[in-house]
Amino acid sequence: MTNSPTVIVMIGLPARGKTYMSKKLTRYLNWIGVPTKVFNLGVYRREAVRAYKSYDFFRHDNEEAMKIRKRCALVALQDVKAYLLVEGGQIAVFDATNTTRERRDLILAFVKENAFKVFFVESVCDDPEVIAANILEVKVSSPDYPERHRERVMGDFLKRIECYKVTYQPLDPDDYDKDLSFIKVMNVGRRFLVNRVQDYIQSKIVYYLMNIHVHSHSIYLCRHGESDHNVEGRIGGDSELSPRGKQFAHALRDFIEEHELSDLKVWTSQLRRTIQTAEELAVPYEQWKILNEIDAGVCEEMTYEMIENAFPEEFALRDQDKYHYRYPGGESYQDLVQRLEPVIMELERQGNVLVICHQAVMRCLLAYFLDKSAEDLPYMKCPLHTILKLTPVAYGCKVEMFYLNVEAVNTHRDRPLDKIPRDSALIHRRNSYTPLSSHDQVKRPRLYSAGNQPWLPLAPTPSALMPEGRQSQESLCEGSDSDSPEETSGCVRF
Repeated sequence: MTNSPTVIVMIGLPARGKTYMSKKLTRYLNWIGVPTKVFNLGVYRREAVRAYKSYDFFRHDNEEAMKIRKRCALVALQDVKAYLLVEGGQIAVFDATNTTRERRDLILAFVKENAFKVFFVESVCDDPEVIAANILEVKVSSPDYPERHRERVMGDFLKRIECYKVTYQPLDPDDYDKDLSFIKVMNVGRRFLVNRVQDYIQSKIVYYLMNIHVHSHSIYLCRHGESDHNVEGRIGGDSELSPRGKQFAHALRDFIEEHELSDLKVWTSQLRRTIQTAEELAVPYEQWKILNEIDAGVCEEMTYEMIENAFPEEFALRDQDKYHYRYPGGESYQDLVQRLEPVIMELERQGNVLVICHQAVMRCLLAYFLDKSAEDLPYMKCPLHTILKLTPVAYGCKVEMFYLNVEAVNTHRDRPLDKIPRDSALIHRRNSYTPLSSHDQVKRPRLYSAGNQPWLPLAPTPSALMPEGRQSQESLCEGSDSDSPEETSGCVRF
């Protein structure tokens, strides 16, 4: 994605949300497929100085401590270099205060020497309430303060901030730093100043940082009610809800009323099973085409057994690398992540939202919030008739699971234990980098909303491939985990 690796350099006084932004930005960049890693200088400092005593360590006239801090910075930069040049990383986030020009000039010399690109992110905040809230939420639990005494932590940390203020030199967009590429984030996103954005990845960073809002909210994710195709074991299509799916829609309405989610926004795809689920809620909802289920191309409305019989090579290819595999005439999970990026941006901006979606879509959204890898994403469990409540916290996401006690089929497929080795030549036949363009590309018309005319089937049709009365008995449960109502109800933490 980038011609040369990029170092993102955080700048700002303590308790300004630098680590929060670093972790969120890293999670986002990894999710969209850009290998990114955070290098937090505090971790290096704690390794060098095992026992933190007080704010005196951060005084600018503490010569011994200043030498230790500079040495830690140099060690961290060498790790940045190894990550970008040896380990295959594309972006390194250097998470530290970097409040002096001397330190930033050292970093600039480092990136120039290694031919890296550099982008600065400065967080400026003068709101005492925001600063105090950040200290109490994050710093009280810091390894620097094992005693967890709120008053002592607050007092010491405020003095630490004062130590940094003495030598703090903000970025100067009008003179000294006018040629640097950077964004200033002021008072947790109330205002922004952007300077000399020079490439695609920098524009993505700016776009993301301007969309994340620090506010208390929850995101509710669930799949549509069980559909007729779910019962039959078919994937894709635009079928309607089964009787149990309609029962779930009623239970979902009761759930919203019980939890008094009066300010809740509801989003659906443009496929009938999500729309019918939302219709039962008796609340306004928005249809998003980009929330439609992954397009299975020629395999739409087939069971996995039918796919294995009709397209054995395709079936094997998908098990070999499920994230990158693209259905003939359809999509891959990687394609789906790119399609869902606007949804993530909007979820970051919104208050409480309920997203009624589909299995593959829900996996992609969950992978972003829970920081899951591309390899694990396609195998995340998203059972029918279960609601996940995601509440962003300091450096992660709290997850609560609610099973609504309406039985449904299990549509999950295990991760195959006998995958073809990844270095096999088969993997190069079709993935998101080399789309299918051979003679066997067949595309099924796809229904995107209720009310469309029935599609005219292209061979092979499901009915032609399945003997009369035969149904798939394939188990769709992952591993030894149970999906019973007793074990999925209540609240859990991921």
